[in-house]
Amino acid sequence: MASLLEGQARPIRLADIAKAAGVSHGTASNVFSRPEIVRAEVRERVKAVAEQMGYAGPDPKGRLLRAGKVNAIGVATTEPLSYFFDDPFARVMMAGISEACDATGAGIALVSAANQEKLAWNIQSALVDGFVLFCIEGGSRLVDLTRERRLPFVALELGFQDETVSAIGVDNVAGAKLAARHLAELGHRRFAVLSLGFADNRTGFATPEAVRSAVYTGTRDRLAGYFEELSRFGIDTAKIPVYETENEEKSTRAGLEAIFAKGEPPPTAILAMSDRMALIAIDWLRARGLNVPGDVSIVGFDGVPDGALATPPLTTIAQPIIEIGRRAARMILDHDGAVRRETMGVEFVVRGSTGPAPKA
Repeated sequence: MASLLEGQARPIRLADIAKAAGVSHGTASNVFSRPEIVRAEVRERVKAVAEQMGYAGPDPKGRLLRAGKVNAIGVATTEPLSYFFDDPFARVMMAGISEACDATGAGIALVSAANQEKLAWNIQSALVDGFVLFCIEGGSRLVDLTRERRLPFVALELGFQDETVSAIGVDNVAGAKLAARHLAELGHRRFAVLSLGFADNRTGFATPEAVRSAVYTGTRDRLAGYFEELSRFGIDTAKIPVYETENEEKSTRAGLEAIFAKGEPPPTAILAMSDRMALIAIDWLRARGLNVPGDVSIVGFDGVPDGALATPPLTTIAQPIIEIGRRAARMILDHDGAVRRETMGVEFVVRGSTGPAPKA
């Protein structure tokens, strides 16, 4: 056997193992891919030769690429990799995607990057059959890069007006109306909105122009639903502060500071476009001696499990997050070339973070 190893300059191939073991190439291949059809003594001899020659087995990438399918889904975002673990919405969505993948034995590859150069490389090099796109910050860039791969993909957001993009989302207008109506019927007349982004890389008070030119129409639709319903109660929506955040702690706290620093009477009700922002707001208000809902009522949007465990429990617009994740994964696993755009309903969950407007 030592003679077989001497002068071995190139990588050891399956053909080398077959020759050394005295079997055909097909038999050697079956030892690694379909061992149950190879006689035990032959199987053991081939594996012993492979071990002596330092051969670990056929390259899985080559085998998968030859088959034309790798049986894995890429889940992509422009956020850092920690987003998949830190964000409560992302965690629940990943549970739904995982369920669909587990049912078929498919794998999952998380694709993310903190800068655009690495994102492009990660999208291009990911060994997957298609992508589920978390279209938050940088969503349009994700779509462009994924198109270049010419693989099937689905966006977890209906905010793209391009009808050629498969997408799954919820009725943002209807959900927002439910939240606004609930607070208005409780007697609230002073509102503020903690908003998701209307465009990438921007925070601060949103101008009417920023809303009109929104890249993410899902954000615009939620605001439209809030304002349409509040207008029915005679509330001047032009006076409602709308603060654009990045849906994380730093920008959400900055938004709350700015809103409550305004000269006019502070809001008694906050409409938050995500549960994550709403939960941050509850903590921020408590730290400043304000009671929720005694002084300020808050409604979130998502329905993540963390909301039910908050103090007080969060009133929210609950999306069917797990089912969205399942359906998105199935769109990739069962891809038939069709573009599908699905709008799912929401559920209004009333808990302890909302109550009657405080008396003047």
